Amino acid sequence: MSSVFGLRTTPITWQSRELIEVGAAIGLILGLVLGAIALHRTSARNQVVEDQLRAASGAFMDLLEERFDEWKLTPAERDVALFAIKGLSTQEIAGLRETSEGTVKAQTNAIYRKAKVTGRPQLLSQFIDDLMDGPL
Repeated sequence: MSSVFGLRTTPITWQSRELIEVGAAIGLILGLVLGAIALHRTSARNQVVEDQLRAASGAFMDLLEERFDEWKLTPAERDVALFAIKGLSTQEIAGLRETSEGTVKAQTNAIYRKAKVTGRPQLLSQFIDDLMDGPL
């Protein structure tokens, strides 16, 4: 095959072979070290992002509690408001709270009235607006 491509037919010297093998070994070690450094940096960045997410989640819960206190929601209304913000339907909320849908509807209307909004989208947008104005 080497004659077809006109490649060298004489073997390389042992010194050349050793240099090639040493170069390959150095390349493998360098790749291992750089891979370990990249893994360490990625792990550190992941920890920072998890901490930020935890802080944002805590800030959102603090904001919810603050608004619920401001609106003077009852414990039942707080539960319903939290479920509504999470996106559950009236039927799902009633099932979770083991109450009738009419009760949940009355509670959501009371929440909207106290929050001075007309519906669930406006209720949710109040919290999103507050979070976007904050230092996050």
